[in-house]
Amino acid sequence: MLPKAKGHHFNKQSSGPLSWLVRDAPEYEQRKQRTQFIPPNISIKDVHAAVPRHLFEKNTAKSLFYVGRHVALSILFYLFAIHIDYIAWNIASALNWGLSGRSAVSWGLWALYWFWQSITFAGMWTLGHECGHDALSQYPWVNIILGMGLHTWVLTPYFAWRVTHRSHHKGANNLARDETYHPFTRADLKLPDANVATPMDYKELIEETPLFTLFKMVIRQFLGFQLYLIHNRKGNPKYPPGTSHYKPASKLFKPKDRNSIIISDIAIGCMLLFLAVWSYRTNFGNVWDLYFVPWLWAHNWIVMFTYLQHSDPTVPYYREKSWTFARGALATVDRPVFGWIGRFFWHGIAHDHVAHHFFVNIPFYNLPQVTKAIKPVLGEYYCYDSTPTLYALWRSFTQCTFIESEGDVVFFKNQRGEALREYVGPETSSSACVGGPKFNASRSVGDRDEETEADALKIAGL
Repeated sequence: MLPKAKGHHFNKQSSGPLSWLVRDAPEYEQRKQRTQFIPPNISIKDVHAAVPRHLFEKNTAKSLFYVGRHVALSILFYLFAIHIDYIAWNIASALNWGLSGRSAVSWGLWALYWFWQSITFAGMWTLGHECGHDALSQYPWVNIILGMGLHTWVLTPYFAWRVTHRSHHKGANNLARDETYHPFTRADLKLPDANVATPMDYKELIEETPLFTLFKMVIRQFLGFQLYLIHNRKGNPKYPPGTSHYKPASKLFKPKDRNSIIISDIAIGCMLLFLAVWSYRTNFGNVWDLYFVPWLWAHNWIVMFTYLQHSDPTVPYYREKSWTFARGALATVDRPVFGWIGRFFWHGIAHDHVAHHFFVNIPFYNLPQVTKAIKPVLGEYYCYDSTPTLYALWRSFTQCTFIESEGDVVFFKNQRGEALREYVGPETSSSACVGGPKFNASRSVGDRDEETEADALKIAGL
């Protein structure tokens, strides 16, 4: 029996008017109460059958409208930024404020620009992500042109990331196959076996001060995605040192991908050249304010919502012989990240991520209806969490410390070696099934019908 994690100290201490900001949502609390986890036996065919056929259709004109509106908003924010000095001068003059008042107004307006432009930059990345799944248009060339432009603008190599992201979808939360946010194991952290480890062992080897945890979190949030692209930071350890999204010969790719990886590299090189010329023609401070500050904050948002999609104390990881495509898709959490901002500017990338994992090429604007259609089929295995986003991020970052080095189905443990849930396999009970045949969670790969996974990938659009 795994040790049960204690409640978060925030919940015990917070009772003021803002306590809801640091409180677990009811959906999360309900999952915590289901401490014994039986893997789902849901059939992707049953899930597919629940979705109305018209939701699979792509409307190129509608997609172009969303992309055009998004780019137009970004341009409007830029036009606002280049007039900030003039606006600040007028506001300060109207209020009879001096130089310090004008400076304060200017800083406030720049902060406003940085926030909203970073939101739009992250939204460009999400639209490029949709293009990578051929989800915006039935014409591949439209997806390629839009995806290349959108991703290159935020310095993401389109073709390279598309390859590894599709691999993520083909092996979500499969410890042998998944591509990123790969968890540390007990062996990685050199911890003693669970049956002999003492509280002091955990304290000495992995416990951190909140300040150091915050420092690591800031580095991960702002630089983590680019470090993953450059040298596979937090990527799957099966790849050798030096693995990079910028190397055409990298083990991340197949030989057939070589030319497209080179094209991505050239595009990124052109973008860097554009930024260099822009800096030379004006000055680097100008480019820093207008581009790099919102770009850094956009990376913070991107890491935030992608990390929270699969990293949660209540969500399982599977080893090869217990994994199925549907189980990987269900190891996903839908979250209303930043409410209407996430829905409007980020196109629901966090709101409907479970549906996206089941059907990657359905346009984002149809996914809310897909989510509604499949929830009855998924039953209790549908994971939703309305915990305030920043608290959920801190909770996952501090509670999702490591997993066990062995076991077919494992959950994150915290810095005290405690897990919220445990696997009670190897065979599910019929009462826990929500559609689909009975499935033995610990059967070997060789016993599994290979056509089943191939069919699942085809249905999912992979």
